[in-house]
Formats: sequence, structure tokens, C-alpha cells
Amino acid sequence: MECSSKNFKIGSCEGQKVVDGEAMPLVLEPSQPEKNDSESLVLALKNNKDWFEQMIIKNSAVLLRGFDVKNAEDFNGIVEAFGWDDIRYVGPAPRTHVYKRVWTANEGPLSEFIYYHHEMVLIKEYPKKVILFCETPPPEGGQTPVVPSFKVTERMLEEFPEVVEEIDAKGLKYTFTALSKNDTSSMRGRGWEDTFGTSDRAEAERRAKALGMEVEWLPEGGVKAVLGPRDLTKVFDGRNGRRMWFNTLVGMYGKEHSSAFMADGTEISENVVKRCEEIIEEESIQFDWKKGDVLFLDNYALLHGRRPSLPPRRVLVSTCK
Repeated sequence: MECSSKNFKIGSCEGQKVVDGEAMPLVLEPSQPEKNDSESLVLALKNNKDWFEQMIIKNSAVLLRGFDVKNAEDFNGIVEAFGWDDIRYVGPAPRTHVYKRVWTANEGPLSEFIYYHHEMVLIKEYPKKVILFCETPPPEGGQTPVVPSFKVTERMLEEFPEVVEEIDAKGLKYTFTALSKNDTSSMRGRGWEDTFGTSDRAEAERRAKALGMEVEWLPEGGVKAVLGPRDLTKVFDGRNGRRMWFNTLVGMYGKEHSSAFMADGTEISENVVKRCEEIIEEESIQFDWKKGDVLFLDNYALLHGRRPSLPPRRVLVSTCK
């Protein structure tokens, strides 16, 4: 499918790369200066839904830039233009509901780096798309770098073929701790009540089990969740048979509140994890946020993170099936 629509003009941004012949991200701007209002954008998206979704799959990331998207209400209108089903976030990151299908992105300290991940990769049902809106761009830093997941798999297979195949065959097991109460001073500071959407322990256990978790209540009131086995890599339909690095091995390996190992209990060599971390960073792509930017990510194909920044920074998010 050609990358063209009368409602959009192809643009570019600093940091954009070409990956396997496709621009990442694909930048779409108003076709005419007078067509930059949010109402015109929503209409254009509704009239080009199938085309736009194909662009997300083809390029993995699509950046809408130059449109007058002002707030959460405008952003929600963009999200709802497609008719995609909502999927509620489950995980340790502290977040706040803003408006209808719109939430804050991770509210952990801006001084810290949020490591690369596929959204909700630990959960059995994860979003197909992650949509981000920049309401307040930071004065410095704060980019949302992305990584083509298949490139990580390719390079890890080149350097550690036997290890990759062993982990893929056995699967991964993870543990993480949800606190007793929310703590926004921590990147993983979401309390178990917000994590599972209930204050009832029995209901939390039921919901955890439905999500593929086993839970253990801790003396201080928090909960330890055990997940697995989970895939190391996955192949999704419509993405050229690419083998995605669909895991959070590096992000959870050997951390204070989390761990990652092979599902049979076999430890994974630290040098393998360290080299994977280096490869992921080497393959990263990033641009500086501008006010009103809306970024669509194919969550099946891209890892994403957050660079440290100076305040203020306000990026909102919606996740879709």
C-alpha cells in the first residue's frame, strides 16, 4: 500500500531513520495549513482508517505533527476516531486517569530512564497499539525512544544463537513486586490496588490469575507476582515474518523489585543480558517532542522507553486492542 493520502502530507523529523526501506517514524503533517485543527484531523482519520492502520503496521511508528491538538479531550477524539477497543493498563507504573480513554504516562521521577519495553508484555492480553500525546514538551530530554524489535532478535541470534534458542524453547519466568500503596517516587511504584483495580485481596488474586499471574502476599502488605512461562520472541501476522524480541528480560533482570530467568529455573548469563542491553540502545530511534505531537506505535513491533528530562513534561497515553 502506497504511503499517500490527500488528507496528509509526508514530513520528516530529526532522528528519523530508515529501517528495511521504511521511515521510522513516518511523519504525517496537515495537507493544507488551514486543515490543522483537531476537528479536521479527526475527520481525516475517520475517512482513512484502514489506510492509517496499514501505515502503523508498515512503518511501526506514525507521528502526527503540526496539528492543533491542545488537550486530553482533543486527544481522546483522535483515539476514538478509529473505533479500536480500549485495553486497561495493568502493571507497576504509577498512572492517573485523565479523561475517558486517556491516562498519564508513567509518573515516575523525570530524572530516571524508563527502560525499553513492549507495553504490558508480561500480561496475556497486551495492546496492539500505544498512542502518545505530547501536551507539554520538556525543555530538555524526555524523548520516547523506540527500537525495532526484530532487529534485536536478529543481532542476538548472530551473537548468541544457542542461548536465544534455549530460552525460546524453555520460556521466561518473571517476578515483580507491587507495593502496598502507590509511590510516585518510584518507577515501579504502583500499589497492588491500582495494579489490579480492586481493594479486595480475593478479587485481586482472581484478576491476577486471569492475567496469567500467581501472587504471594508479603508481610508489609505488598504482593509478589510470578509470571511464566512467557515468550522470548514472537512472530505476528502481517509483519513480514519478523521475529520480535517480545520480552522484558533486560528491564527486569537482577533488579531490586523484579527478576527474570528461564522458566525451568536456569539462570541467564549476565554478559548475555548486558550485551542485549547494548544492542537495544544501539538500535534506538528518537526525536524531540513538540507540543501537539501524537505518536502511534505498533506495540507488536516496537520497544519504547523514556529518556530522563527536565520538568515540566506531560505526555498522555491511550492503549488499544
